[in-house]
Amino acid sequence: MGNGQVPATGRVLALDLGDRRIGVAVCDPDRRLATPYGTVHRVGDRPAEHRSIDELVGETGAVMVVVGLPRSLDGGLGPAARAVGSEIKALRRSLSVPVESHDERLTTVTAEDGLARGGVRGRKRRQVVDQVAAAVILQSWIDAQSPFGGC
Repeated sequence: MGNGQVPATGRVLALDLGDRRIGVAVCDPDRRLATPYGTVHRVGDRPAEHRSIDELVGETGAVMVVVGLPRSLDGGLGPAARAVGSEIKALRRSLSVPVESHDERLTTVTAEDGLARGGVRGRKRRQVVDQVAAAVILQSWIDAQSPFGGC
C-alpha cells in the first residue's frame, strides 16, 4: 500500500470523486500537462471502485494519486469535504501508491465552462465533465509543485 511519501518524478493520477462517477486524469512523467483519462462509475461497492482505481494506477504507471478535496469557498471543510476525506483515508489503505489531497474549489465549474466554450453539449458533456474536472485538479496540483507554474 501507499507509504505516504510523494515521489519526485513520474506520472500522477488525479481523481474527482463524485456521487455517481469518479473522474480520472493523468499527467506525463515530467508532470507538465494533465490530460482527462476516463471515468469510474459508482456501483455502490466502494472496495470494488477502489480496486478499479488501483488497476488504473497500474495501467498508467502512476506513482501517486491526487484526490480533489472540495473545500468551501471560505476554505473550510463542509460535509462534502468530510465525506471525501473519509474516502481518501480508505484509498490510502487500498491503493498501491501514495494518495494526497488537493483543493478542488470551483474545478467542476471551470471544467463545465471550458466544455461549454468548446461547444461540448448535453450528454457528451456529462460523459466527460468529471474527467475534465480531474484534469483541472491535477493541473492545479502540478502548477502548485513548480516555482515556474508547471514548466
